Amino acid sequence: MSAKPGDELGPEGKWFGDDYERNGLFGSAPPRFDELREELKAKSGDLDQQFHQFQDDGKFGQRPPVAMETASTAVDLLYWRNLKQSGAVFGSVLLLLFSLTQFSVVSVGAYLALAALSATISFRIYKSVLQAVQKTDEGHPFKSYLEVEIALSQDQITKYADKILLYSNTCMKELRRLFLVQDLVDSLKFAVLMWLLTYVGALFNGLTLLILAVVSMFTMPVVYEKHQAQIDQYVGLIRTQVNSVVGKIQAKIPGAKRKEE
Repeated sequence: MSAKPGDELGPEGKWFGDDYERNGLFGSAPPRFDELREELKAKSGDLDQQFHQFQDDGKFGQRPPVAMETASTAVDLLYWRNLKQSGAVFGSVLLLLFSLTQFSVVSVGAYLALAALSATISFRIYKSVLQAVQKTDEGHPFKSYLEVEIALSQDQITKYADKILLYSNTCMKELRRLFLVQDLVDSLKFAVLMWLLTYVGALFNGLTLLILAVVSMFTMPVVYEKHQAQIDQYVGLIRTQVNSVVGKIQAKIPGAKRKEE
């Protein structure tokens, strides 16, 4: 027996046939998802308007973050985009490293501090005498530098601390994985690398390696930029040979084959 909605009883024993005819199938309120859809459309329009306004102001996509600016400056130095800046940085770093090969770190630091103080004190005295002779009041010669804010904010300290913590945890996990032989091939590669470093350490000390690294940083990018095609070809051949040798070793050593992910 089929019954009409008006013939059925509600949970409290009341007839709701009149409500059914008056309000429709979904009750007295209109469908909720229609309201949500209209509300989301309105909010989406506001967000689009704010985004385009933000983009039109030139704040988006035109001024890179500080990290990107620093990376761009470093790349310009290494690729010698500005010969004077790259030459000054390269010469200063090399002079510092060569000084460390002849003197101790304490002596080099003390000499650098004395040289800087001699220059700044001499310039301060010269400007004071010049102002006294010309009877001018230009103020402190380093006033603009003294007013520059150099303190690190709490947000910057937190950001750098988080990065250091992340790198430290990643390094410790990787060393644990290598020393406890989680993957035999990776541990063997690490052992071969350490064995080769024993020969490198017998030929060069730390400062010599650092000098070679600095020279390579300022020369190899330029050489690679000029001869990229030839270098990529030879690197590809070497990589193919190395992968072939590693594959043969993996096939012969029991348990050295990686598990398929």
